[in-house]
Parts: sequence; structure tokens; C-alpha cells
Amino acid sequence: MERARAYLDHNATSPLRPEVAEAVVRALHDLPGNPSSVHREGRAARSAIEAARAMVATLAGVKPSQVVFTGGGTEAANAVLSGALRRRGLPAPTRLLIGATEHPCCLQGHRFPAHETETLPVDADGVLRLDHLEARLAACAAEGVTALVSVQAANNETGVVQPLARVAALACQYGALLHSDAVQAAGRISIARNIFAADALTLSGHKLGAPKGVGAIVLGEGVTLDAPFLRGGGQEGRLRAGTENVPGIVGFGVAADLALAAMPAEALRLAALRDAIEAGVRARAPDAVVFGAGAERLPNTLCFAVPGLKAETALIALDLDGVAVSSGAACASGKVSRSGVLAAMGVDSALSVGALRVSLGWNSRQEDGERFLAAFDRLVSSLYKRRERAA
Repeated sequence: MERARAYLDHNATSPLRPEVAEAVVRALHDLPGNPSSVHREGRAARSAIEAARAMVATLAGVKPSQVVFTGGGTEAANAVLSGALRRRGLPAPTRLLIGATEHPCCLQGHRFPAHETETLPVDADGVLRLDHLEARLAACAAEGVTALVSVQAANNETGVVQPLARVAALACQYGALLHSDAVQAAGRISIARNIFAADALTLSGHKLGAPKGVGAIVLGEGVTLDAPFLRGGGQEGRLRAGTENVPGIVGFGVAADLALAAMPAEALRLAALRDAIEAGVRARAPDAVVFGAGAERLPNTLCFAVPGLKAETALIALDLDGVAVSSGAACASGKVSRSGVLAAMGVDSALSVGALRVSLGWNSRQEDGERFLAAFDRLVSSLYKRRERAA
């Protein structure tokens, strides 16, 4: 019989919540119709989608009409950063100002020309340099250029929360549009309170305990995309053609509803567990470096490195010891390489190759943290013994 494992990689994907699984199975069984059909079965499927849309809208603090379902967060980001985002009364954006620590789906998924794309630097904690942003926005305004600013709500690797309210104020002041990748923030901090002024948010269901393969674009008031990002049908307000993923969307709605209801208590619970793990890491490895420690972070995320400990070695050892963690973005899975996020923060490459990320979620418990620390203790004990022998 396999021993119990500790799954601590919720920023990569959060396990399906039981209530979501039940809703998905019901949708698979009870909703056979195409949501675009006019018969009873089609209307039932359409009704289920619209109920889920209302739940996701409530999580984001918007009207249901502002939510466009997609096949995931990457698709959503690609669509928003295609150059098609429009706000009433503003010219089309022709320049992209994008944070240096953004997820690859934004950094690599946008469609702005290289000469019209500028990377915005961050400080040593990974927080956007607002002085630089303001200088670049002022320059764009002086040139008569409409900019699109893309800044994460919270970083997927370090959990660092960006000052979105101040970013939004600057974007408004200089007549720019603002997109925020809220994939990691949604359900962990209040995106309705923190990102209310964004022109577009992008979300992903599987970070909340919904099925993989469903996400959303949340458009601001008076904001639209001037062209469909998938052509061939009139679904999703004629923006995304193709028959909707009814079970996935239903699951996304239930997960959003559950996450919103539990968020205040969960934020406190997970922060306490995260802090206990962080304290345990520091006690066992006094030279450990916690990335983003000087900034506000998501309550569920801890990213750190121990000098001399390579992530590839650590991940294998922890996995064999019954613990699942990550070395960074899951989109880079299959290989362990230097983190672009940590590089942008100025972290030395010799340290960043050892970065480990512990990320908690709805089913994380104290015993998971204890299991991780026990495995980590065995890992670093062997490291320090090697150091002593070498000395």
C-alpha cells in the first residue's frame, strides 16, 4: 500500500474539489444538448453555462455579460494581448508595456511587434518599478501612442502581489489600457477589490479546483475585443467560436463560488501554514533565501533556495520521499532551468537554479507541511554532511 503523499503544487494545478467533481459528472450525464440548440436539452445546457458565468462574474466583481469563457488562462492571455483590446473613447493600443516577471503566456503569447514591446523592470523583491512605469507611460503619451500595460496580479513562482491599484491609476492618468493576469490571485485574494480598474483580467479554472481546460476573460465596462479570437461561430458573444465546454464551465462556476465563500478564512489558514513551513525551512537551513520576502505575497506561496542545493536533485528526492513541489512555472515542466522571474529580480544564477516552490490550496493540511519539513530535513542534512566532509 502506497503511503500518503503531500501535494504542495497548487500553483501548477489544484486538485479537483469534490463538489466540483460532482457538478461536472452531473453535467456530463444530465446536459447532453448543445448550448446553441433551441430545444429543451440545448436550453438546459445554455442555462447551466449562464449560471456558471454569473458565479465567475461574482468572483471577479463584475456583471455576467463581462465574462467570456475560454479554453484556459493561456488562451485568454493570448486573446487579450493580440492587439484587439479596445476601450470606448481610446485609440487602439499600439505599444505593449509588460512586466519582466510575467508568465510566459503573456511574455511569449502576445502579438505586438518586438519594436513596440517594452519590458518593465521589477525590484529585488519582484515588485514592479512604478517610477519606470510612469516614465514610460509619460513618454508614450508624449508620442501620442496608446499603450497596453500587462501586469500580473500575483506572481506564479514567488507569490508576490503587485500594486495593481497604483498601476491602474497610472494607466488611467496617461490614457493607457491595463490587462492583469489574475490566474494565481483569483480565489486567494480579492480580485474584485484589488483589480477593479483593469480593462481585462484573465483567469484559469484549474487553479481554483475546477477541471483543466477552462478559463475566462473578464472585460471592463466599455471594453471589448474588436475581433473574434476563434472564428467560425457565434459563441461567447461572437468572440470565441466553438461549442462550449459545458462540464468544464459548470465546474469552473462551482469552484469560483466555493473559493469566494471560503476566501477570508482560507487566506488566514493557508498563510499560517505557509509561515510555519517557511519557519521550518529556515530552522533546518539557516542560509535559505526566501524570494519576495520583503513584499506582499499570496498567502499560499513560498519560493526559496538553499545555496548548494539544485532544484533538480531536490525535486526528485522529495518526490521519492512522498512530497510534490515545484521549481517554478509548470509550463516549463520536464526541465529545470534558470527562472526568468528570479533573473528579473537580480537573483544570482547559482542560487536561482535551486529555487523550490511550495504552494498550498484547499486540501492542504498541517500534516502536509510536517511531511514536507521531514523530507526537507533529510534532504538538507545530507547536503550539510557533504559540506562538512568537503571542508
